Amino acid sequence: MKMKNQPSKNQDKAAVRKTVRQGIQFLFFLLLMLLTYYTVFRQNHAKDILTAVKTMHPLPLLLSVFCAFFFVCAEGFMIWYLLRLTQKNVRLLRCFGYSFTGFFFSGITPSATGGQPAQLIVMKKDGISLGDATLTLMTVALLYKLVLALIGTGLLLFWGKGLTVYLGNYIPLYYLGLFLNVLLVVLLLLLMFHGAWMEKLLFTMEKAGTLLGIWKPSEKRKASFRRITAEYQDTFRFFLSHKSKILFVTFCTFLQRCSLFVLTYLIYRGMGLTGYHALTVILLQASIYIAVDMLPLPGSQGISELMYHTVFAPVFTGGTLAASMCITRGISFYLPLIAGAVITLPTFAKRKKIHGSPPLPQ
Repeated sequence: MKMKNQPSKNQDKAAVRKTVRQGIQFLFFLLLMLLTYYTVFRQNHAKDILTAVKTMHPLPLLLSVFCAFFFVCAEGFMIWYLLRLTQKNVRLLRCFGYSFTGFFFSGITPSATGGQPAQLIVMKKDGISLGDATLTLMTVALLYKLVLALIGTGLLLFWGKGLTVYLGNYIPLYYLGLFLNVLLVVLLLLLMFHGAWMEKLLFTMEKAGTLLGIWKPSEKRKASFRRITAEYQDTFRFFLSHKSKILFVTFCTFLQRCSLFVLTYLIYRGMGLTGYHALTVILLQASIYIAVDMLPLPGSQGISELMYHTVFAPVFTGGTLAASMCITRGISFYLPLIAGAVITLPTFAKRKKIHGSPPLPQ
């Protein structure tokens, strides 16, 4: 009888640890947000920022909101487009929901690690096979990183002087962000093209880590390495079988990436400012995004605002810098995050009630 109860007790303990960990992550997210905006408002009067918002031209403001939601919904469209290759009855609106779920959990977890696990939970709940869901999300994620790495490399090759001038002391952070994105893409491509070789390398690293006492011996870890390698091999075969569709999704990913970069220029014009070319403002926002994308901070909070304050200081003049930062981050990050919470949390709360255990991803 004790043996039968033991798994249940272990599951309960694991559920408690998972809940505590999620609570700590969310509290850290809130603390980081409060500290960030305390720093902003401490040096700037909130009244002046609100006045700047009220005096903005409505059309650019509305277009910037459209860009923010386009960014999230574009991923939903790509998920729908790829899923239809194997799941004929999948609905576009439901795929928008998957995208908002991913945005919400990516925004509140370090390095955006919680997005895809949460999406897999919801997709599985909707009857989509785990294999199809994993393949689709891995394809979208790989192309997302690939496009960002290509944009970052292009900026460095063709606008290196501009980056050095505007980023100033933050240029090493840009190099780091670009390096991490390129490294990740290279590793993922190696997993796809040389899966057997990469699997051996992972096992060698695992063995070395065990001998050095970094890890404990674990068959589960080895199984995870085999699963990851197999999944990327499946992704590679999927790419070869649907080349034209992958090219289309890559183009969609590029448009999705650019929508957030254009958003900042819309805020610039909405505040009645002139003097800087649209392309300059767009490239500056792209450089900030590339620099902070891989940092282990929920939603890249704090560092995004600090970089924005430095990079856009010569662009948003006349006391508009703080207001533009609050508006840009509010529309591009916090507004979709709130929408994602409204769409996502009721689903997870319902699942928790039914299954009696916290379903939130790690």
